[in-house]
Amino acid sequence: MVMSFRVSDLQMLLGYVGRSKSGLKHELVTRALQLVQFDCSPEVFKKIKELYETRYAKKSSESGQPQQQQPHRPPETLSIHSSYDRGSTVARTSISTTNIDYPAIYGKYLNGLGRLPPKVVKPEVRLVKLPFYNILDELLKPTELVPQNNEKLQESPCIFALTSRQVDLIRNSRELQPGVKSVQVVLRICYTDTSSPQEDQYPPNIAVKVNHSYCSVPGYYPSNKPGVEPKRPCRPINLTHLLYLSGATNRITVTWGNYGKSYSVGLYLVRQLTSAELLQKLKTIGVKHPELCKTLVKEKLRLDPDSEIATTGVRVSLICPLVKMRLSVPCRAETCAHLQCFDAVFYLQMNEKKPTWMCPVCDKPAPYDQLIIDGLLSKILTECEDADEIEYMADGSWCPIRAEKERSCSPQCPILVLGSSDVNGLLPTPNSNGENGKVTADVVDLTLDSSSSEEEEEEDEEEDDDDDGPQPKRRCSYEKDLVSAC
Repeated sequence: MVMSFRVSDLQMLLGYVGRSKSGLKHELVTRALQLVQFDCSPEVFKKIKELYETRYAKKSSESGQPQQQQPHRPPETLSIHSSYDRGSTVARTSISTTNIDYPAIYGKYLNGLGRLPPKVVKPEVRLVKLPFYNILDELLKPTELVPQNNEKLQESPCIFALTSRQVDLIRNSRELQPGVKSVQVVLRICYTDTSSPQEDQYPPNIAVKVNHSYCSVPGYYPSNKPGVEPKRPCRPINLTHLLYLSGATNRITVTWGNYGKSYSVGLYLVRQLTSAELLQKLKTIGVKHPELCKTLVKEKLRLDPDSEIATTGVRVSLICPLVKMRLSVPCRAETCAHLQCFDAVFYLQMNEKKPTWMCPVCDKPAPYDQLIIDGLLSKILTECEDADEIEYMADGSWCPIRAEKERSCSPQCPILVLGSSDVNGLLPTPNSNGENGKVTADVVDLTLDSSSSEEEEEEDEEEDDDDDGPQPKRRCSYEKDLVSAC
């Protein structure tokens, strides 16, 4: 039944189950057969039968003949239409293939249901989840960019249309900045690799044209180091401002360099989030209870019988390593082995501008879904406001570490005051003029052994007495003054 459907019938069936209705006829047929094979509920089967009977009822009524059961034979030809606009002209290309063996492509048919061969069902390319983008709809699954010839520069078109619900979501969304809506249609490009989720990666010489206008693609970061190639931030490309939101079809053309590597493109309707929204979400679901954090501290400081060094405590700074300011929302990744935290506010803001998601303490990956807020350190920050560092003890307790107060005198030049005074209390004594309360003192700089003149005299005396034998060591001037003072 599905193989006898026209494009309109296939679109009605796919729209009934909420699947994408865009694409060429052979793509719609493949999508419908996959639906029959893997998700043929009674409602879907009823809809297929209804479309089938409606079509042949119309055909028999138009010809004036009674309706007859039509054999379920695949058509002998397949017409693929690709349309594009150039100015005001519309060109259509029809490709007829007369030797297509549909049973060989889609598998043998049993009781009217297609059975797909295993090699047709390939693992799909998956893209990594981006914290700042919530996927609302998948407009185009990751599809491989296939070169059409041996040229280095290739073009791959894609045609799609937005539903009324999707258009309303875009129009009614708030603006992140003037002209930029929070609900967007974005294009993502990655390597064609099904082994693991792929990060965004642009092919060489990339250019994206939406309808009749080219879309801006992030440029390269400047490199100040000689011999180092500049890096390019690969992010989702926002196409929303160039799309037709009136229900008309949109055409996207990706120009890319064919240099041996295979790339795939996907199209998504997303809601872009801000760092403030991610922070609020983290505060809601990512706070670790203080008692659990205390247990973690005990485990870190637990005595290791194989170690000869016993760890009695570990210091943790209350200053964020990113901005050198006091922590406000202490957080770290659950995969990090350290207790030191960084500020979640600045960490999210920095990754919003340039996403790296690397821990500033240990320089290891710290993705958003692995971040936690340290409840114990948050409590310490409210109780300890006059210290910039604390120390965790082996029992899970903590104590602040405060900086020592600066000494009143400079430590580089200690000064000793010598004069006529009482040895015990250094009390002032009357001088020769009978005046009380004034102490005649000599100031001796202990950082100097003697004056430069005395050093020169000693050197001269040593040269003169060199023949007489070794001389006893002389006392330094400040030692003499100390003896006389005593």
